[in-house]
Amino acid sequence: MDKKPSKGEYLDILLRSPKTIFSVKDVALLWAEEREQKVSSRLNKYAKAGKLFRLRRGFYAKDKDYDRFELATRIYTPSYVSFETVLTRSGINFQKYDSIFVASYVTREIDVEGQKISFIRMKDYVLSNISGIDHEKGIAMATKERAFLDRIYISKDYHFDNLNDLDWNKVFEILPIYHNKKMEKRVNNYFKYYKNSNV
Repeated sequence: MDKKPSKGEYLDILLRSPKTIFSVKDVALLWAEEREQKVSSRLNKYAKAGKLFRLRRGFYAKDKDYDRFELATRIYTPSYVSFETVLTRSGINFQKYDSIFVASYVTREIDVEGQKISFIRMKDYVLSNISGIDHEKGIAMATKERAFLDRIYISKDYHFDNLNDLDWNKVFEILPIYHNKKMEKRVNNYFKYYKNSNV
């Protein structure tokens, strides 16, 4: 947007956006406003009036029906949904977790509106590699193969409930991004276990 919106257009611009989550920086760009303090002040007014929903400092949603994965991947960037969140959704693990697990450059656990989000630190060269990461509706999410490898990378000894649903060709295709010989050995052990249990 080249020019600043007129008075009644500020909120309309946000409501028309396909995003459900906005940071102050996002809105500053949408509104062509250089002063983030001015943007923050206007967003706070909208939140107090019930026209937007304030999630945490610097983050707002159109309403309470926002996408929690979108929020989880916007707080610390770059980041992507991975680990148990993906493993459980894809049937590799059976235990359900209330937290959303996110690969990030920090290790931290936060709570936003009753939703726990666990950020797990990954090395920069792993975090920035997009192999096995799907991007849909503004959300970066690991494939089940990438989530499987992420978990092995972080945890030396981990039990997976169902290795049958993994595409092992994809696993071995993504594996080199970790630059870790010990991890390669562990992945090969999981693969042997998978092959032996399917004889």
